[in-house]
Parts: sequence; C-alpha cells; structure tokens
Amino acid sequence: MINSTLYDEKTFYNKFGRDLLRSKSEVVIESPFITTKRMNKLAPIFKKLVDRGVKIYVVTRDPKEHQLPYVGQSEREIRHFEKIGVQVLICLGNHHRKLAIIDREILWEGSLNILSHIKSHEIMRRIDDKEAAKEMFEFLKMDRFI
Repeated sequence: MINSTLYDEKTFYNKFGRDLLRSKSEVVIESPFITTKRMNKLAPIFKKLVDRGVKIYVVTRDPKEHQLPYVGQSEREIRHFEKIGVQVLICLGNHHRKLAIIDREILWEGSLNILSHIKSHEIMRRIDDKEAAKEMFEFLKMDRFI
C-alpha cells in the first residue's frame, strides 16, 4: 500500500523543507519557473545540502521561454544555483512538470511550481514509497542526466 498525503500551498513548504533537510544523497526538482522571492527562502537549504554532499538537480524551462520580468529572475537564479553547486538542466519546448524526487524514496507531484510559487491555490501529493519514486525517475528517463 502506497503511503501518500495531500498538501496545499499553505502546508507544502514546511513538509517539503523537512524532507529536503533529511535528504541523504540526492534531490531532483522539476519546476518550470524560478523566482527570486521563492529562491530567497530555498537557496539557504540547498546550500546546506550541497555542503553536506547531497547532489541537487534542478530541471527547468529555458529562461528564454519566459515572459518579462521572469527571464532575468530565472537567469539570475540559475547562475546562483551553479555558484553554490546545484546542477541545472534546461529543457526546451514549454517544460511544465512540477515534481521532486528525494533520495529516490519520496516523490512529490502536483500543480505547485516548487521554485517559484507565490500566491496561487495549488496541490501537491507526497508519496513515501521507493517504488513510486523509482517509477517516476525511470519514466522521466532521468538516468540519462543523473
């Protein structure tokens, strides 16, 4: 039986942050948009993880596919990611998936843009199941990049 729990935009980041801080080896985040406001909150956590040896991969939309002012924010935050040791994988063609895989054991999926969410109503499902996380990793063919 799969253990899953639903979260909304008000409850997501507390649980997600705890999952990030407990990660041991790898975090994969797919988020089409990246904003400075959200990254001001998440970047210190990412820095801690990288310093601890956790590999972090961010899969995001090419900033050139954004509208102003998000082009500059996305480019700036991608440079910041690279500076602190986060590997960024740029997708072309209107990338829009929103998910995270933590240590290939926990899968987050839903409608919330993890790296940019500000005020919209969203849902995310946390699935604590190695098989589900592995299935998503393989379905997305992540092993080509990670």
